[in-house]
Amino acid sequence: MTPEDTLAAMEAVITDLFYWVSIALMVAIHAGFLAYEVGASRSKNVLAAAMKNLLTFAVVIATFFFFGWWFYYAFPAFPFGGIDFSGAAAYLPWGEEMGPRTDSVNGIFWGAFALFAATTGSIMSGAVLERIRTSAFLVLTTLLGSVVWIIGAAWAWHGNGWMLTEWGWHDFGAAGCVHLIAGAFTLGVLLNLGPRIGRFVDGKAVTIPPHNLPLTMLGLMMIFIGFFGFLMGCVVYTNTGYFSIFGNATTLSAIAFSTLMGLAGGIIGAYVSSKGEPFWTISGGLAGVISVAPGMDLYHPALAFVVATVGGSLIPYLGRLIERFGIDDVVGAVTVHGGCAFYGIVVSGFLLWGYPNVADLPGITPMGQIGGAVVLAVLGFVPGYLVSLGLKKAGMLRIPPEVELAGLDLSEVPAEAYPESIGTAGQPAIL
Repeated sequence: MTPEDTLAAMEAVITDLFYWVSIALMVAIHAGFLAYEVGASRSKNVLAAAMKNLLTFAVVIATFFFFGWWFYYAFPAFPFGGIDFSGAAAYLPWGEEMGPRTDSVNGIFWGAFALFAATTGSIMSGAVLERIRTSAFLVLTTLLGSVVWIIGAAWAWHGNGWMLTEWGWHDFGAAGCVHLIAGAFTLGVLLNLGPRIGRFVDGKAVTIPPHNLPLTMLGLMMIFIGFFGFLMGCVVYTNTGYFSIFGNATTLSAIAFSTLMGLAGGIIGAYVSSKGEPFWTISGGLAGVISVAPGMDLYHPALAFVVATVGGSLIPYLGRLIERFGIDDVVGAVTVHGGCAFYGIVVSGFLLWGYPNVADLPGITPMGQIGGAVVLAVLGFVPGYLVSLGLKKAGMLRIPPEVELAGLDLSEVPAEAYPESIGTAGQPAIL
């Protein structure tokens, strides 16, 4: 083997390892969501919440292999151009890029996108806690994770996506195609699912406290860890340097600055605006990172901190606004993911106005960013609303009231999370 061959082999290994590590870190996102939602549930629903997260992870990854990945390569120009059947054929399950190829990073790159897909389902999962049927949720999470979000990614993230080539769209950290689409899809589902029993009395919101708030806070800290893997997956690594998904040159240093300053700013903003409320404070970290995600490869760290602080400060107000419409979003997913993504995209259009994109593509503009945000919000909301409406009319969306009152763990799992203290009939166990 020549020195050149040795160097090329080492570069291939490093590239593979880069995405391999990002996948491993992204699994922490799902461990975090599991802990987050278990803590946010009441004790009678904790195992159902955990099982729903495990099934989200498994079902979305499987369906993303069998048909989801194909959409990314088939739909970049749609609906203004045709569907690229021939170019996407290699990404069907039997295609040449979907097997055990030792000379291609595609399997690891697919894995990173599969974890993005599963994240969209986990975002929805927390909002619909304690009253959705598991079967209905799996139908919806498959639609969101393996069809809707990846079509949005084809438009907004693919190098030939029409939002980039026609509008100069820029969204390094997937605020649009992951968080905004998932938040809008979730809103559509919540409108049909309805609130938990007792959540609103005489038109007034009643707080249903989580059974383990410290576990919820720990779960969010684990999501923060996983976000570093998520953002690694947003970087295209080659032996000549790092690039954004669009081809703009960037560095991991830029992402580290923006991510950490986004976390800090979001937490501080939420702490101040919520007057120290623990749930909103810890959620502020997530809100901050999502707020800076569109331009985190370009923002100065101080600017990222300001953008994140404002984003974190908004979430308690957005959460109360959603409550006024009688919407029961248990973990604030629509607020944190959908609201902060929309805010961050709009702000980036002004802060990065005129910044050039790759080659001869249009530069970043407010209209391009705002227009893209609206497109992705509609792309998420419409299928989420329509499919959940169909499930509702078929009597398949929500569990019966008596089951909701008794707890999902006894009907959907069935098992008990805390058998030492609670008996199977809800009576104190013999110690």
